[in-house]
Amino acid sequence: MISLMKLKVALAQISTHLGDVPRNLEKHLALIQQATSQGADLIVFPELSLTGYVLQDLVSTVALSPKREDPIFGKLLEASQGIDLTVGFVEEDSRHRFFIAAAYLSQGEVVHVHHKLYLPTYGLFDEGRFFAWGDSISAFDTRFGRVGMLICEDFWHASPPYLLWLDGADLFVLMSASPGRGLSAGPKLESARWVEQLVQAYANLFTAFVVHANRVGYEDGLHFWGGSVAFDPDGVLLAQAPYFEEGVTFAELDLHQLHRTRARLPLLRDERTALVQRQLDRILNRASQANR
Repeated sequence: MISLMKLKVALAQISTHLGDVPRNLEKHLALIQQATSQGADLIVFPELSLTGYVLQDLVSTVALSPKREDPIFGKLLEASQGIDLTVGFVEEDSRHRFFIAAAYLSQGEVVHVHHKLYLPTYGLFDEGRFFAWGDSISAFDTRFGRVGMLICEDFWHASPPYLLWLDGADLFVLMSASPGRGLSAGPKLESARWVEQLVQAYANLFTAFVVHANRVGYEDGLHFWGGSVAFDPDGVLLAQAPYFEEGVTFAELDLHQLHRTRARLPLLRDERTALVQRQLDRILNRASQANR
């Protein structure tokens, strides 16, 4: 249920300091204050925004607990009294496994924590060596409606956003630390072109709002390109941050657009979930029999 008709989102496209959580926290708090002063309702930070990306052996030393008693999260929860926010961090569980995580904070409470489902361990990426896979996915209720949150490689796969859509998400919050790769025929990197097309496609396919916050800066030979975006349920670009520049970009989401788009294009109404379930069962059963 949507409680507001206009939602002002701030996309915080930042360059993080590798392994320096207190310094990154200060940057978060400063941008949260800036976004609040400019009337934003929600501020979205990129993947691993509190820690930096190429952590490797630093993973265990920067891990946090998304609780009020944690000195870092205690300050973020206090800041969330005036604005909802998402942050990226490393979470350590009770059995000392480490996850790439994202937390949604609102009005002094931790509303939801998502563990990254897909850990790229190919090409430039080595996440599977240092992190455990997340193993669940769900949408969650906020004061703005139902939200789904994904981290980078999660939204390169079709199933996570599809499951969140079926679970009621009308706003997708995507967070990434995407480095620049490849040249294209146009004025942007191939990786930027591909990601932007994918994010827009999800807005069209799921007739939902999609916001994507990507980081900027250099880290251990990687150059993160930024270009954070927001799309409406028609796939119309609402805002785009510059490439390679740190800063906050604002987008206003007219939540009435959900009604207008879905009345015209009832993809959600016509989705045949029972058919999908039957065919998945058939495919999985066939694969199981083939492996016997």
